[in-house]
Amino acid sequence: MAELARFRNSLRTAAAGQLDGGWTEVFEPLARTLQQYALPLRPFEDLLDAFEQDCTPAPYTDRPMLLDYCRRSANPVGRLLLALYGVNDAQAMHRSDAICSALQLINFWQDAGMDLRRGRLYFPLSDLERHGISAESLQPGTDSAATRAMAADLCNWSRQMMLAGAPLALQLPGRIGWELRLVVQGGLRVLDRIAARGHDILSHRVTVGPRDLPAVLWRACAMRVPHPSPGLGTS
Repeated sequence: MAELARFRNSLRTAAAGQLDGGWTEVFEPLARTLQQYALPLRPFEDLLDAFEQDCTPAPYTDRPMLLDYCRRSANPVGRLLLALYGVNDAQAMHRSDAICSALQLINFWQDAGMDLRRGRLYFPLSDLERHGISAESLQPGTDSAATRAMAADLCNWSRQMMLAGAPLALQLPGRIGWELRLVVQGGLRVLDRIAARGHDILSHRVTVGPRDLPAVLWRACAMRVPHPSPGLGTS
């Protein structure tokens, strides 16, 4: 935590156009980039907030609380990329947030067993309660009908969020648009893999590899503006 506080101070000093001698290999080029592209400081501050939260993980009461973590741990990356490309309209920001939060959530479900071994619980307590599961009963390799049903529910939530943001990939031109198409389809492919295994996320970590590339490429090329189901966000 003390090192993160020092890192934050060095960030703020760099944003002011100065260097304080800390992490110069990071902040010397970053200071130039901040000035060149007029990047906002808030996304960097939000990332550090998330890093600090990671040092003292606590249970997430509900989905809005989990999304607030995603707002600081994932969404800043998308917003900074948009800033680098000079995209700053509200709709693009909203769609970028949806994609980044969905990717963060998908990563949680993908790594559920590993995170439990590390003492990290990313399932909202409200979802556990709705499916009749106690946090204490969750252990790697203990998939049940209830945990599979919860995982299916959470994966569907993540999928709808990704679909809500997907039109951004069609909005952005050139390389960034095509890269974003692959990001979106890669995330959706992970969800497909999880579903194909019956949502046994406590026992098995799915991966996407070279064998998935043709399908991901095809879907990226065939992307059209999707029509996500109602009830997005915190439902």
